Amino acid sequence: MLEQLETLAKTAETELSQLNTSEALSAWNSKYIGRKGQIPQMLRQVSQLPKEERPTFGQRANQLKKSLEAAYEQTSSVVKSAEMEQSMAEGAIDISLPGRPLSRGRLHPSTQTLRRIYQIWADMGFQIYHSRDVETDEMNFQFLNFPPHHPAREMQDTFYTTNPDLLLRTHTSPGQIHAMREFCPEPIRVILPGMCYRNEQITARSEIQFHQVEGLAVGHGIRFSDLKGTLINFTNRLYGQGRPVRFRASHFPFTEPSAEMDVECFLCDGKGCKVCKYAGWLEILGCGMVHPNVLRNGGYDPAEFSGFAFGMGPERITMLRHGIEDIRYFWGNDLRFLKQF
Repeated sequence: MLEQLETLAKTAETELSQLNTSEALSAWNSKYIGRKGQIPQMLRQVSQLPKEERPTFGQRANQLKKSLEAAYEQTSSVVKSAEMEQSMAEGAIDISLPGRPLSRGRLHPSTQTLRRIYQIWADMGFQIYHSRDVETDEMNFQFLNFPPHHPAREMQDTFYTTNPDLLLRTHTSPGQIHAMREFCPEPIRVILPGMCYRNEQITARSEIQFHQVEGLAVGHGIRFSDLKGTLINFTNRLYGQGRPVRFRASHFPFTEPSAEMDVECFLCDGKGCKVCKYAGWLEILGCGMVHPNVLRNGGYDPAEFSGFAFGMGPERITMLRHGIEDIRYFWGNDLRFLKQF
């Protein structure tokens, strides 16, 4: 058995001298001197030898094991050093090569449209007024002429909280009441941008969240002609000077009279295309004169003050301008879409 041990040790030394990778060294260690290696296994068989042979065999086995361990450590150090040098040589940086261009971030298309809208209204004397996303039923509906059980409430599927009086605003119009109560009795001109939320089925044309930009002007002697002139000036700035527009009679509980504003399709110049549904016109916003009840709820006397309001959707405007047919692209975070802007 001692001769078998000597032969095994010589074989192990021979194999070790031929190894040049860390993987091969690890396999050699497991095979010969690891916990389940051949040398330790032979040491466990010492009890099978005659008593007089056990000390000699055990002493020699331990010597060979220590010798192989030392040889393994030495070889392992040499191999790891060689591998490190090779890795550094292969991964060396060639400073003569041109640098890789950094990917630069871009503004979201909704943000670009919002900033353009902000700039236009700021040039026209309107200041930005931010209001909260979580509103009371009074602010979101009742003060805007939506009394309880009003059928128009069914047009806006609402996200309510556990408190039935609190909800996620369905439009930015509650900001009108906040702004009027803050500035009353002074005349005001504000736009109220923000996110709105409606419990709707997500489709190519509808989302559960979207931006709106509300506009409000209150003062003495404001007429519908002021509303038309202001909005026509806005569309000239946004879509180009002289772009034909039209106003169509509509109904909103918080304005009277109410209208919807269309602009001639800028993709087909009014000839009719898929985007404008071959009508030649694109609806861009709703508007009207502020209802006396809303003025009163805001703290203004409708006998002395009048005003107009309007509301538009930046996502819709962006979709119309660029021929985007699916609103879900705005929230999908697909870089292939976002990089186009």
